Amino acid sequence: MRLMRRVLLASLLVLSSLLVQAQVPKTVWTKPSEEAKPWVFWYWLHGAVSAEGITADIKAMKQAGIGGAYLMPIKDTAKPSIYHPAARQLSPLWWKLVKHAMSEAKRHGVKLGFHFSDGFALGGGPWITPEMSMQKVVWSQTTVTGGRKFSDILPQPETLENYYRDIAVFAFPSSPGTGISTQTVKPKITTSTGVDAQYLVEPGNTKSFTSDDSCWIQYRFDQPFTLRSLVVKSWLYSRGTYGTNQLIIETSNDGKNFSFYTRLKAPRHGWQDWDSDYTHAIPEVTSRYFRFVYTKRGIEPGAEDLDAAKWKPSLNIKGLELSSEPKIHQYEGKNGEVWRVSERTTDAQVAQNLFVPQKNIIDITKYLD
Repeated sequence: MRLMRRVLLASLLVLSSLLVQAQVPKTVWTKPSEEAKPWVFWYWLHGAVSAEGITADIKAMKQAGIGGAYLMPIKDTAKPSIYHPAARQLSPLWWKLVKHAMSEAKRHGVKLGFHFSDGFALGGGPWITPEMSMQKVVWSQTTVTGGRKFSDILPQPETLENYYRDIAVFAFPSSPGTGISTQTVKPKITTSTGVDAQYLVEPGNTKSFTSDDSCWIQYRFDQPFTLRSLVVKSWLYSRGTYGTNQLIIETSNDGKNFSFYTRLKAPRHGWQDWDSDYTHAIPEVTSRYFRFVYTKRGIEPGAEDLDAAKWKPSLNIKGLELSSEPKIHQYEGKNGEVWRVSERTTDAQVAQNLFVPQKNIIDITKYLD
């Protein structure tokens, strides 16, 4: 009887929903309200803008049922100019055309908004001094021996435009593996393509290892190396970041027999994703040989709805740093450095005994001169 009631109730709900849908007038679709109309980006490219073109664009938007447009200037005027007279951003002509666009939008009943930038970058200009500009939190790390007095100059973190301000200094017990990485323990690097890729562990490297075909990069250590995390470094605007962050990791102790260990997983991300490295937490493993295998299988265009996944699969990497230090999985997105979405760090990736308890983190800012 209870099941019958549930089925009957579900049927009534579906029926009532259909009745409500049937009551929606067709005019909702044929003549949508202003709130329901779509908006578009309205690009003014290279300053190739005219009053006549503005009027024609706005008329076309109105006829197409567009509710509003975001005015978005893109790139500086071309050299040589592709249009005359070019309306360079913030010039008297440009402002005149902006006012014309506002007037025409009002006359035709099209709403107008402004993108807060000049192009795909963010707001700014030469009148914005470094202390007024967009900023980010940076840090440096110093390992010292506990139980004794420390007096020294702490290294200044990343600095842009000669602008830097201290926020805080914290002290905490170091985790196992701190300070041990391919920066301090140099492996021998070989590749299936025969390319010498030793530069992948060199600080400030300006070279890039690329491949459009399946390949591998191998790290050989003289002594067994414990891997707990690795950092992938890619080039600005690189379309190979997706494949780089999908590398398969194989391990071996004799350099002949390799076995699958794990595969990296790219974080979910947007278009501008190149401002930070990619840190992957790796379930702890100790081995002498680590082979990083690149394959197109599973990363075909459209295999994921990630921005970098829409391009032809390729590998483009300028650095691959292995570390014995445990780290939060893909923390660059979790701390707000860049827009990324990643899975939570699991106990399998970082064991509980490797975390530093919050109570053991001490604020020592007051001791900073």
